[in-house]
Amino acid sequence: MEFDIVIITVNYKMKEKILAMQESLLRDVRGLPLRVQLVVIDNASGDGIAEALQEKFPVARCISNPKNIGFGAANNLVLKQFESKYYFLINPDIIFPAGPSVIWRLYEFMENNPKAGLISPKLILDNGKIQPSCMRFPKFWDQPLYRLGFHKKYNLAKRKVEDFLMSDFSHARVLPVDWVTGAAMLIRASALKDTGHFDERFFMYFEDCDLCRRMWDAKWMVYYKGDLALRHSHERASAKIPGIRSIFQNKLTRIHLKSWLQYWWKWQSVD
Repeated sequence: MEFDIVIITVNYKMKEKILAMQESLLRDVRGLPLRVQLVVIDNASGDGIAEALQEKFPVARCISNPKNIGFGAANNLVLKQFESKYYFLINPDIIFPAGPSVIWRLYEFMENNPKAGLISPKLILDNGKIQPSCMRFPKFWDQPLYRLGFHKKYNLAKRKVEDFLMSDFSHARVLPVDWVTGAAMLIRASALKDTGHFDERFFMYFEDCDLCRRMWDAKWMVYYKGDLALRHSHERASAKIPGIRSIFQNKLTRIHLKSWLQYWWKWQSVD
């Protein structure tokens, strides 16, 4: 069976957040004239997510991996297993607002813009601030300066990071951008056939940037829809410990920087 939208969430020890997200998601898609399938893929969490979904939201499919294979590889399993016109990738810590359906408005945009390969809505943090979720393709030092917090201390680093994060434009606009975060993105299946799926060399981080770059190379457009917002309880776990010591004390910082180096090595010949 081919669906209109398959909605995919990767879980790793975030059961309670996923249950809250699924509740808001089901409210968002209720009554839509679309064939929608919800899928949670669990990366060996051991947190009982399959049983909890079966009890509370039996319409959602749960796929269990025997080990943690990372974000991109887990999504790829679902992308290859389910036929759909679109795929919506959504993080566990997202909440859909009450009111007009976010999924429907994203679907309508893609239907009306056939050159769009991928679109992402605005993300609002729990403190009410806008999360930087659309960015320019990074130059080599942009991401390390941002990840290690040097932009908070040095003006040169601040200017480079602000350019990378697109701090110079109104985030209420709808426009093509270089790339968007994988926390919430609607992808056209026919575009994926041109680009290929996520590069599984990235365990976590930068697989979204890499995919968007391949979208542009394949003549598909990437959009940021700033007139549409989701709430994101984003913790930036890889940046909890500031500065250089984060590299030694935070495993996620090391994963982030490893992915950055892999991304840079992959694309350095065209940068």
